[in-house]
Amino acid sequence: MNSKIEKLIKQFAKLPRVGNRAASRMVLALLQDKSGRAAALAAALADAYENVRPCPNCGILTDRELGMCEYCRDDNRANGQLCVVRDLSDVWTLEKSGVFRGRYHILGGQLSGASGVTPDDLNISSLPGRVTGEGIREIIFALPNTVEGKTTQHYVMSVIGACDGVMFSELASGVPLGGDLDYLDDGTLTLAFGGRKTL
Repeated sequence: MNSKIEKLIKQFAKLPRVGNRAASRMVLALLQDKSGRAAALAAALADAYENVRPCPNCGILTDRELGMCEYCRDDNRANGQLCVVRDLSDVWTLEKSGVFRGRYHILGGQLSGASGVTPDDLNISSLPGRVTGEGIREIIFALPNTVEGKTTQHYVMSVIGACDGVMFSELASGVPLGGDLDYLDDGTLTLAFGGRKTL
């Protein structure tokens, strides 16, 4: 195999959820395409690499020339709610669903002793300033329902705890809408019962 092609395949295969076989197919499709897609992809990637940066306020990727992202610039989203998420893909998921209309804060991961991720590795230190500066009344945690997610949530709450009048909430967990008990695992059922409410 040509060394340049092999090098390109290896780079594609390093992307999340892309194995060697998928990487090979993508590279072949791009190199054999006559419409100029490969050149357009290369140009768009170079442009994004040079001009896209994390928002200095929340961490969402945005155009460097704009400064803050579209969500932080939108006054209509200054409703006192701040949703704390792990990464940008979580923001995209929430935006697609349309369930949240406030502002976001990307942590850039979650605390993990096994992986060596500490509070200094995450975007946490700016949160107290955002809470007071933006008049945040509710912090909504949309973190993974895992040990690492809960640990991160508790740490963030301890950092923000000194801010007066801030309510903390998290996404509900347990039985999904339309879910049958037969298909639920023991952990999900335990969470569902533990989080039950009076009707």
